Amino acid sequence: MPPADLAWLAGRPVVCSWSGGKDCALALVEAVAAGARPIALLTMLTEGGERSRSHGLRLEVLEAQAAALGLPLVTRAATWAGYEEAFVAALHELRAGGVEAGVFGDIDTASHRGWVEGVCARAGIESSHPIWQHPRDRVIGRLVQLGIAADVVAVRDGALPRELLGRRVDHRLVGELEAHGADAAGENGEYHSVVVDAPLFAAPVPLTWGEVVLRDGVWFADVLLDSIRP
Repeated sequence: MPPADLAWLAGRPVVCSWSGGKDCALALVEAVAAGARPIALLTMLTEGGERSRSHGLRLEVLEAQAAALGLPLVTRAATWAGYEEAFVAALHELRAGGVEAGVFGDIDTASHRGWVEGVCARAGIESSHPIWQHPRDRVIGRLVQLGIAADVVAVRDGALPRELLGRRVDHRLVGELEAHGADAAGENGEYHSVVVDAPLFAAPVPLTWGEVVLRDGVWFADVLLDSIRP
């Protein structure tokens, strides 16, 4: 598939599939630059509803990101087995509320893009992939250029050292990631990030870094909202 042509997004009301990490943030910024009108974020949570399914972020962190963007956060709690049906149901409700397309941060994992296109088709909306097939240096370069501040919040055990937790995603980090044989953007799940600031944010999201735990073969840093506000 060729790189994304975003002209068709102009004026379209969209929902952004929101993990809380760098790729969805970059995809949202690029979609808005093309004229898309975001009206909501959609995040899938663990079955207890306390953390994001992919990045392990606390619900209050996701809510703070949404508040910084000035957008409502739509969430669904589900097991992996029930994930797809819950996701499609949420898209149906968003479509009823006016959403015409979804914005996704996929780069080049064709199987996941195929899944996305399938669930969007079931819900009667279109899907957009603003950073599809962008070279890794362009993805990281755009993060830096746009001022999207994202820190590593999870690393897969055996793929990357846990000492990378808390590091800012930038050109310097890319060199270290590649030295470990990891994808610079973490497209294969080698690491995940949490966005603390971006061009669309009204203000940075203040975070405190907590304990590090190993869950399902992944080292997660627990990040909490900083109780001290400026």
